[in-house]
Amino acid sequence: MERTSVKRGRRRASSEVGPVLRAFDLAKMGDGKVAYIRVMTSAEAHKLFPMVDGLPDNSSIFALHSADGTPLALTDSRQAAVGHALGDRLEVASIH
Repeated sequence: MERTSVKRGRRRASSEVGPVLRAFDLAKMGDGKVAYIRVMTSAEAHKLFPMVDGLPDNSSIFALHSADGTPLALTDSRQAAVGHALGDRLEVASIH
């Protein structure tokens, strides 16, 4: 009987992997019931939300967005963003 050698190891990920789920698909799937939380710097928050005054400098901001990307709330903690989502009866999706 012949022995076959099988090399086991990690496969290298391609740098050209496309998105698993397109934004349009996520928005369609959400149907006003799914949201996600995005962490950003205060500088990023200032750029995306110039109408919001009083954001603390050099700190993390937690933005709650509907599945279609519409911003719903800005908070200073993940817990507050989750609480806002639960208050609006939204399911928070995990994104990476």
